[in-house]
Amino acid sequence: MKKWLIPLIVIGVIIFALANWYIGTNNTLVDMKGQATKQWANVESSYQRRSDLIGNLVKTVQGAADFERGTLTDVIEARAKATNTTIDINSITPEKLAEFQQAQTGLSSALSRLLVTVERYPDLKANQNFLELQSQLEGTENRINVERNRFNDLAGEYNIKIEKIPTNIIANLANFDALALFSSKPGAEDAPDVNFEFN
Repeated sequence: MKKWLIPLIVIGVIIFALANWYIGTNNTLVDMKGQATKQWANVESSYQRRSDLIGNLVKTVQGAADFERGTLTDVIEARAKATNTTIDINSITPEKLAEFQQAQTGLSSALSRLLVTVERYPDLKANQNFLELQSQLEGTENRINVERNRFNDLAGEYNIKIEKIPTNIIANLANFDALALFSSKPGAEDAPDVNFEFN
């Protein structure tokens, strides 16, 4: 065997090993980001379901002739804003996610005010369609929370992976950027002020 052949074989083996490592790591990152992307679609789907239910709830409430129009208008406007605020998962940034969360929080607040106002309308509170929609909304809110937590888990694992050495080398070369995570809204750490009024 010629002496020059041994270094050539060693170099070939090293290049082959590096190529395999690069391909394997890249594929792992693609898979992890793909799982987070799929989960983001589940988050959006849950928010869309909530939006659809709110639309039906508003129609039911509009049937009450003397219901406060300002409250309904707030919900309709907040729903429109939340529906128009979307995020492309491939360009998700903390700022865009905060804007998305703010729009969704605005809708939640308007919906809460609507449900509190409904308490003053016994006929509406007894409406079977309204009660069913309200129950479905509660279930959807829970679903949204579950889907957001799953997204945070998957995106968090992906974010950790792209920061670890030596994976970060490939992440930088292949432009794998970190994904923004859901966080609690400001003030969520404070205990709510609960005021029970008895008649």
